[in-house]
Formats: sequence, C-alpha cells, structure tokens
Amino acid sequence: MPECNPMSDAMSRRTFLQGSAATAIAHAIPASANQTASSLSRRKLFAYLGTYTSAVDGGGNGKGIYLFEADPSTGALKQIKLAASTPNPSSLAASPSGEYLYAVNEIATYQGHTGSVSAFAVNRETGDLTPLNTVSSEGSLPAHLSLDATGKYLFAANYGGGSIAVLPIQKDGSLGAATDVHADTGNVGPTTATNAPPGSFAFSGHDAPHAHNIIIDTNNKFVLQTDLGQDRIYVYSFDAASGKLTPAATPYVSLPPGDGPRHLAFHPNGRWLYSIQEESSTLAFFSYDGSTGALASQQTISALPPGFTGTSFTSEVQVSADGKFVYAANRLHDSITVFKVGLKGELTYAGEAATRGDYPRQFTTDPTGKFLYVCNQRSDNLTSFRIDRESGLLKFTGQYVPVGSPSCLIFLP
Repeated sequence: MPECNPMSDAMSRRTFLQGSAATAIAHAIPASANQTASSLSRRKLFAYLGTYTSAVDGGGNGKGIYLFEADPSTGALKQIKLAASTPNPSSLAASPSGEYLYAVNEIATYQGHTGSVSAFAVNRETGDLTPLNTVSSEGSLPAHLSLDATGKYLFAANYGGGSIAVLPIQKDGSLGAATDVHADTGNVGPTTATNAPPGSFAFSGHDAPHAHNIIIDTNNKFVLQTDLGQDRIYVYSFDAASGKLTPAATPYVSLPPGDGPRHLAFHPNGRWLYSIQEESSTLAFFSYDGSTGALASQQTISALPPGFTGTSFTSEVQVSADGKFVYAANRLHDSITVFKVGLKGELTYAGEAATRGDYPRQFTTDPTGKFLYVCNQRSDNLTSFRIDRESGLLKFTGQYVPVGSPSCLIFLP
C-alpha cells in the first residue's frame, strides 16, 4: 500500500529507487427491506483514489483524492473529479457506513515533525467530500490506516516514525486526539534479505524501525502491525471501550532477517493470516489463534513466478472474498501473482498477470468480485482485469485510466 516523502539518506531503498524508487476487499451493501431492485440498480458505484502529490519511489504527479464511478458490468472507471486536495493521501479507508472517508497524509511536516490523518464527510449521492478535520498521526510519514469493525477507531502506522496510533472517531465523523501510541523499539534486521531471489539487490528500510501496515482481526479483538525494519509482526489486544492497545501474551513474531514484512491480509475464516515481505518477495502463511492473538508459521513461498531471478519489491497482498485465492503485487517485475488456497490454508502458485503499467503500489477488487484494479504509480495509470471466479486468474480488460501517481484505490461501502 505501501510510502513516504524522501527524508534522508537513512531511507536508503526509497532514495535509491528514486535515483534509479487495508486494507481489505470491499463488500457490496446488502439491500434493506424497503429498498427495491430498481433503486439498487440506480445506485452509483463510487471509488476513491489516493495519489502521491510529491515524489515517493517515483513521480509525485497526483493532486490529492480523486472520485471515480465504476461500471459493474464492464469494470470501466470514469474519473468524475478531484474530490479533495490534500498532501500525499497514500492510504485511504472508508467508514463501515460509507458516510466518512479517511486519508493519511504521508508527510513529516505537520506541526513541524509528524504526519497527519484527514477526515472527510461523504455525500452518498454525488460522492463529494467535505473536509472535517486533520490531526497528527503521532509519527512521521504515515503509510497505512484502517478502521475497527465498529467504525469508532482508526489505526495509523507511521513508517518514518516507527510507531502506531489509535485515533478515536467522533459522532460527526471527525477525528480526536490519539487515545494510544506505541513506538517500536529494538534491533533492526540486515539490509540483505534471507530469502531474496537469486541475483536480487533489493534492500529497504532496515536502518530503523518502520511500521508499515496495521489491521484488526475479524473478531475486532486484536490489532496486528508489521515493522519492516525489525522483520516483525506485532500483536496487540484491543480495548474497544478505551481505545487502548496492550501487547499480546506473545507480543510479536519474527520473520527471517532482512525479509521485511510489509502488508497483512486475513482469510475470511479469521484463522489464517498471510504476510507479504518486501525485500525477499515472499508470502508467509500463519495460523492464527483468535483467542490469544498467537501466530504460528506454516509456510513461506515466493511471491514471484517460479524461476524468477533478479530484483523485485512486493507491495500488496489480498485474499479473495470467497477465500479461494490470494493475490500478490510485485513491483519492478510489475505483475499480480495468483495463488490457490488449499484446504489447510497453504498456497500454491496458480498464475500471474502483467499489470500493464509500472510499479504496482496497490490493487483492489470491486464489490462484485468481478474486477481487479491496479495502481501503477510510475506509469501514472490504473489498469483493470476481469477475475475468473473458478481459476482466480486475471484477464486484462484493455482499459487504461490516466491519473498521476496512483497509490490506493478503495470502493465506497
């Protein structure tokens, strides 16, 4: 997903690439008793796109958050307007009701030293966004945000600051000051990944702790967070009454040194978790105990096609809504790899599709589950693919949508 302004030589891989570089699948809204089929058919399918407004791992050609309307029959995306001008909204999240939209501002200049998170009210008829407020993310360069199941709390991961924050959501949708902040401490891993492909020169983010992704489990009980620099997945017990996080009995699990865990995705059954590693280009499968938050490693495989050699950086991982497939994005290789989920959660390579663009930072599916959309940051476009529901494989629709430095696309619930 995914994501920072270049700050210093310490951010080595990002600076190097510039010189050379959920969050979750959306679900359709169920019809209520008084809704007719015709009213549902007339409902517009809105999507919001966050972009980079200053250069990060490539161009900064975006202007903020863009509003799109999707055609659920063809997958076509129509750009409606620039809905909000805000700096580096690289990660977006919508409230469960679809009434509010939240965006990180991946900067380090808010109040002189932190990043920020901005809140917007959504007009469900037009898709227009009305700014509500902006608050500190309690760390620099926030790279990801997500919400709890109730829509009462927002979680932010600060890449540059190596910290996470819990932000309460007020009754009007605006954000309050953080109820809790945790900073990652401890040693960092090596710059060379343990499981890198043959001939890989990938290196990134092992100069300091870097919180990269934060999600809550399907029971709304535990919060999980990756730290790319420390090669760890942290687990916290979440108190929904106070908005506080407490380290779980086993507070973290470690990934192989240098592999760099980036993003996480739960299987719909809530018992399996998949982690994608940025420098090693691997997928790790864990079994998950929802009563304790404990993770147990089950499998690690390459996120790239069999036989790949050279350098690539993964970005996003998602599980299909039916739980049958896992999708992984590979930057530099510029592909989406498809994996079949076995009876015990294990992954088997099924195929791949070229993204038809450069540097896929994030992808998502539409609420129908028919189409997958890719944010190709460096080629300034979105591409779309039809999903074969039986095989999970992707077929390019032939549609390119031009937009500057796309980073994150989400559909309104």
